[in-house]
Amino acid sequence: MRIAILGAGPAGLYLSYLIKRRRPDADVVVIEQNVADATFGFGVVFSDRALEFLRDDDPETFAAITPQMESWGDMALVHKNERVVIDGIGFAAIGRLKLLQLLQAQALSAGVDLQFGRAVKSLDAVGDADLIVGADGVNSLVRYTYAEEFGASVSYLANRFAWFGTSKPFDTLTQTFRHTPIGNFNAHHYRYAPGRSTFIVEVDAATFVGAGLERMDDAVSRGLCQRVFADALEWRPLISNNSVWRRFPIVKNARWHHGTHVLVGDALHTAHFSIGSGTRLAMEDAIALNRALKEHRDDVAAALPAFEAVRRPIVEKIVAGANSSALWYENFAEQMSLSPVEFAMSYITRSGRVDLERLRKLSPRFVERYEQE
Repeated sequence: MRIAILGAGPAGLYLSYLIKRRRPDADVVVIEQNVADATFGFGVVFSDRALEFLRDDDPETFAAITPQMESWGDMALVHKNERVVIDGIGFAAIGRLKLLQLLQAQALSAGVDLQFGRAVKSLDAVGDADLIVGADGVNSLVRYTYAEEFGASVSYLANRFAWFGTSKPFDTLTQTFRHTPIGNFNAHHYRYAPGRSTFIVEVDAATFVGAGLERMDDAVSRGLCQRVFADALEWRPLISNNSVWRRFPIVKNARWHHGTHVLVGDALHTAHFSIGSGTRLAMEDAIALNRALKEHRDDVAAALPAFEAVRRPIVEKIVAGANSSALWYENFAEQMSLSPVEFAMSYITRSGRVDLERLRKLSPRFVERYEQE
């Protein structure tokens, strides 16, 4: 059996490892256009359960990744220069490059053929394969080639964001909001390694134009963001890594597979970074696809519909929450007239997945403060 996987992100690497571990006799190749250590961004964040979903079925990968993660039990919002702590909302994070290196090591240990620096312009170049997996992200060649068959669409949110890093180690995941004479800014920041943090700056569409960010080069826009968030950064500089201003893409597919082709991860669906589930969704896609192949004795024609039938309801529920969260961010400036505690309540209930009674159990100290105001 030959399986070709396009894309060496978390979905592609982890799927290759799972299949090759289960089927050592299979020919599993991962094709990636970038070199092995090229990656966008700094740290990636997981929700409070982090990698617990790996513990039972894959203790080796769990043991390899978990010690490299930074974790914390609360989060905070800073609005009108007041810090509001929301207790019981935990997260964990790891450097994206470190995560990819660990997953590459797992794949190599199982005997996967990893081909980096190989740009594929046409699926014809992949050759014959019993299964071709599009794990090649938002700009997926697999999805683009069969866009009509997948019922694929990509739309973009209005807000802009730039992904920076900093040497300031933050104690917890924090959202810092700033209303300035040139517009409204928000920073998502959290540590992902000792002495290293992710610092994502987000602006609404009006601020992006009004502040002149669309006309600035990297150094100038980075300098502007450093001034806006100087106190949060403790006057440390921001670090760039392809830190261009982007709009978040919403990827949708009416169908998940076509013939011997299937999509996973960001090639299949995107979940706004504000809910910290994108990497986990990608890895869980890999788990679900491998499980479907196993249960159907690697009969691709039977396994791919089974994968979609089982996995789609789970993904759609999470993506719906992510889209609600994204909508809140698209309109965050409208919420900034609220008091800091009211603003925090608006934020924490934004996805529609947490109501006051559930929050009372998760975050009793925060709810107590909210109800006292």
